[in-house]
Amino acid sequence: MDGTPCLDHFDIPPRAGLGLKAQHYATILATSPDVGFFEVHAENYMGAGGPPHRYLSAIRQDYPLSLHGVGLSIGADRALDKDHLERLRGLIGRYQPGLFSEHLAWSTHDSGFLNDLLPVPYTAETLSRVCDHVDQVQESLGRRMLLENPTTYLAFAESSYAEVDFIAEVVRRTGCHLLLDVNNVHISATNQDYDPFDYISRYPDAAVREIHLAGFTPRTDEAGRPLLIDTHDRPVDALVWQLYGHAVGLIGPVPTLVEWDADVPEWDVLHAEATRAEVLMRQVIKVPHDAR
Repeated sequence: MDGTPCLDHFDIPPRAGLGLKAQHYATILATSPDVGFFEVHAENYMGAGGPPHRYLSAIRQDYPLSLHGVGLSIGADRALDKDHLERLRGLIGRYQPGLFSEHLAWSTHDSGFLNDLLPVPYTAETLSRVCDHVDQVQESLGRRMLLENPTTYLAFAESSYAEVDFIAEVVRRTGCHLLLDVNNVHISATNQDYDPFDYISRYPDAAVREIHLAGFTPRTDEAGRPLLIDTHDRPVDALVWQLYGHAVGLIGPVPTLVEWDADVPEWDVLHAEATRAEVLMRQVIKVPHDAR
């Protein structure tokens, strides 16, 4: 796209949101909770109809929606799946989400689809391929996409770019926007022993349109060093909250999602996490709370 802007969609307020889970459909429709927006995984709603669409359609009438993809395989060393991209285009046309995001990762190979989001080496070859794929997505959808920074456990020896510089160059070449996953920054920084606050400070914050927060599982490697696993199955860690405050102080108010995808708790527990994010955002940037 040579940096040419796509149509932007900004109907999501700078508030905290939650991932929409089936076990909470009824509670949300019955109580109309004060939540800034909901986010869904695109691949869970690519069927033509059924209860998921019925509930999502009802909730979409009252709440802004963010669409988060996990299956485009932006970093794969192969062509994008045109059928998948077409299904995605139809879903966006159906629900008109305020934001659409995908991962800087790959999950497809000649043998099929891998149920994981795998990292890419930060090389000139990878950069060219990722930019081509981002351009293709944005041209197909007629709008900017958000690219999410990955969770990493090891670094590629052949990488010639730092991750922040690689992401900044993708933004420069394609005009895409960014989803800053603060939990991913903390996990990767711990696993690879670098400063997460410095990473956030060097991040291309002008392109950030959404932030993600989540929980992780602490482990240790064979040498006894900390090893964090991106599990999304528990509350946001205290250190991630600190890093979030640092990020909001630099970036300003943006939609912030609390992800909780496994061992999903009761609604009140999940809602409390979103409330905490919103309170912290307002404290850091001192903006008034706008009702939905």
